Amino acid sequence: MYHDVPVLDVHGHVSVPSAANSFLVLMLGSNTPMGSPIGQPAAGPAGVTVEDFRAAAAGHAKYMDDRNIDVQVIGPRPFLTMGWMEPHLVPAWSRYVNDMIHQQCTFFPDRFLGACALPQLSDAPDISHCIDELNRCVTEYGFVAAYASPDPAGRRTTPGMHEPYWFPLYERCQELDIPIIVHGTNSLDPRFRVVPHNYQLGFLTEQYLAGQFLSHGDVFERFPELRVIICHCGGALDRFIPTDHHLAQKDLSRNLFYDTCGYDLIFLEAAIRQRGVGRMVFGTEAPGSGRAVRPETGRSCDDLVPVIGDFGFLSEDEKTKIFNANPASVVPGFGKISR
Repeated sequence: MYHDVPVLDVHGHVSVPSAANSFLVLMLGSNTPMGSPIGQPAAGPAGVTVEDFRAAAAGHAKYMDDRNIDVQVIGPRPFLTMGWMEPHLVPAWSRYVNDMIHQQCTFFPDRFLGACALPQLSDAPDISHCIDELNRCVTEYGFVAAYASPDPAGRRTTPGMHEPYWFPLYERCQELDIPIIVHGTNSLDPRFRVVPHNYQLGFLTEQYLAGQFLSHGDVFERFPELRVIICHCGGALDRFIPTDHHLAQKDLSRNLFYDTCGYDLIFLEAAIRQRGVGRMVFGTEAPGSGRAVRPETGRSCDDLVPVIGDFGFLSEDEKTKIFNANPASVVPGFGKISR
């Protein structure tokens, strides 16, 4: 809570026992797609039980409690999206991930809402191959958003997010009234190898490029009710003034949004000032990459409620919009949980 207002977080990822991901190793090793073990009587990969999954979800909920987060949208772990795998393996992996997301939501239905992992193939003619899994997750599981990677294969071979390749997804998400959450995944650029956890570089570049392509293209003219959230404050900030022609000179306030998942205080403040309060939705990725401790507070970087709460340039009304009103508007599925 923030001053008795529920804090709604648009950016979370499923938490599972580490052994649960051995399912992926089995598929990669055998080069064979396998049926999801979630919901089956026998224990899952490496003997992982329902109780093990529940314990992981409980730890996630406790982590949120410690950071004053009431409800969180959870999707796939982006660095484990694995869009560079053999294409016949991708649908089985996505289905298993979505089953794990749904399971976590059922464990704590007042804390978690699901966002779909899409079985994206960069070299497909378009993204129509993902629509069946999207429909399953929304209609059967009640998921409230869909994750999309701008370049799942990690080789910069995927069409830009303004291109017709993406239109079937945009059309269906507009029909379903759910937002698309744009999050980078892996990058296989060999130059990145010197950097630890170099998928973070892929996040930055692909998310920033996605924002540029979407804002300069005609996606929102074609799909005027579509809503897109770009994670990590958009990846990078713009260096041009608002009237510069390098920036799209159009009103995107109803369509293109950014989360607050930036841990450096200067960067986060600049992002809010540059994007504008009306386009910022609260997001933390807690628990995730923000576990480093701020020396001045002794608290982890993803403890963002007090950080934004202390921003003097924001009014109390603006803070409430970021924490609650904006996420509730962009992700109507938050209304499924009444608090």
